[in-house]
Amino acid sequence: MGGKTAQPTAKARPARRVQDPEGVRNNIIEIATQEFAANGYNGARVDEIAARTNTSKRMLYYYFGDKEGLFRAVLEEGYRRMRQVEARRRFDHLEPTAALRALVEFTFDHQNANADFIRLVMVENIHNGVHLARSENIERLNVPAITTLRDIYQRGVAAEVFRPGLDVVDLHMSISALSFFNVANRATFSRIFRREMGTPAALSRRRKIVVDLILRYVKNDVGPPG
Repeated sequence: MGGKTAQPTAKARPARRVQDPEGVRNNIIEIATQEFAANGYNGARVDEIAARTNTSKRMLYYYFGDKEGLFRAVLEEGYRRMRQVEARRRFDHLEPTAALRALVEFTFDHQNANADFIRLVMVENIHNGVHLARSENIERLNVPAITTLRDIYQRGVAAEVFRPGLDVVDLHMSISALSFFNVANRATFSRIFRREMGTPAALSRRRKIVVDLILRYVKNDVGPPG
């Protein structure tokens, strides 16, 4: 008695690879950020970055052109993320003093939580900003920061709680500098003065000091800038 002849099983086709260019690009940026922050521009190696990503060195060059293009993209992404988070924070519903306080606190907290970004900025300053000078996006990315601060400051002047005549870019620089130092000089300052800057208590104390310094600088009872 003959049974049915078994039919040959069709060979399974390999699963189609899902293309995710944005995911690949983001993965490269993430790893490159760590490498450049840890080793600087000259010390970072494209081979090492490629080896740690989910793609190949060839694709890395495809997306970014060369090492300089990759570093520039990493810097731009760092600024973009900071401004993106900042844009999600609303300050226009707060009265001027509370709004400025909230903005300074946000800047301090964000920079403290993003040490790699601080290191990248330090690396770029060592190179005299040459990579950002070739960026077509960096000024556009940072315009919202000045716009937000200008709105808060002008509302404060109109309400006669902030003194007039201050330069908004100078004010932005002061806020950034006080927040930046807490991360950039944490290791050396802690060693030299035997005061740990990274503990919750130290961060809380320093945060309050930074806010107080900025508010005292802009308050109307200080008098016009000399």
